[in-house]
Amino acid sequence: MNHLDAAQARANAKARLRRGMFLLPSLFTACNIGAGYFSITQTMEAISGNAAMHLDWAAIAILFAIPFDALDGRIARMTNTCSDFGKELDSLADVITFGVAPSLLAFIWGFHYLPDSVNAHLHEHLLQAGAFFCFLYLIGGASRLARFNISHDAQPRNPGRPGRKYFVGMPIPAAAGLLASCVHFFYGIPVEAWWVAVPWLLLVGLSGFLMVSTWRFWSGKEINLSRSHPFQLLFLLAIVLYVMIRFSNVALFVMALIYTFSGIWARAVYSWSRRRRHPGSAADEAPGAPDGQPNPATHS
Repeated sequence: MNHLDAAQARANAKARLRRGMFLLPSLFTACNIGAGYFSITQTMEAISGNAAMHLDWAAIAILFAIPFDALDGRIARMTNTCSDFGKELDSLADVITFGVAPSLLAFIWGFHYLPDSVNAHLHEHLLQAGAFFCFLYLIGGASRLARFNISHDAQPRNPGRPGRKYFVGMPIPAAAGLLASCVHFFYGIPVEAWWVAVPWLLLVGLSGFLMVSTWRFWSGKEINLSRSHPFQLLFLLAIVLYVMIRFSNVALFVMALIYTFSGIWARAVYSWSRRRRHPGSAADEAPGAPDGQPNPATHS
């Protein structure tokens, strides 16, 4: 009887541990949501307080949420605790942290503080266009997440190397990171010149477009920390982490720009090579071109 009781106790303990493991990815998702909520509150505080400080903190919160978003799915796969609830929670978290928070930050930082000395018509048009483009960014991010949730074999319009995995469209954390790193690069000091607000308007619009595009972006799934000897990779990651923390303003901004324009460059090179091989062919822009099979999207 004692042996049976001990076996039952072990089984119960194992079941409790299993239930606890399901909570671990959700804790990272909750941190993601918390960072997004903090960013929104800081952006609102900037309207009536120290604008530069609060806007910078809002941008940092969005950047801080990106590792949490990357880790929750990876941890769920490593612990074999993937669930439909976790996937839906992750998508909702991304809408808040990488959709609502960056769009609000982009509008307040880039357009709200334009001085009254700017031409009245220009000032009004910039405010209206800024609000519209920030809304388009939000819609683009939500659409990007919705497409990912229903696509089981999404294929980029410009296929990459066979056997490698790519995102189809710019992932929403990367788009949010581009906007947030730009704000952080300027230490949160808001835009007060119309000639700066115009390129900012274009950058926000570009971010929204890249999310709903079908262009390929590097997924980073080739990075494998579970190898038997990952010391070289860990050493490299430690150096990158130090640079990102020590020189966060410049390093994060440069990394975001490189990642963004890597997708644009990959698309441009693919289109150029296709036209060279098949001049005047209507199939140049057709998805699923025959020179190498596209790879499925793997993350939002």
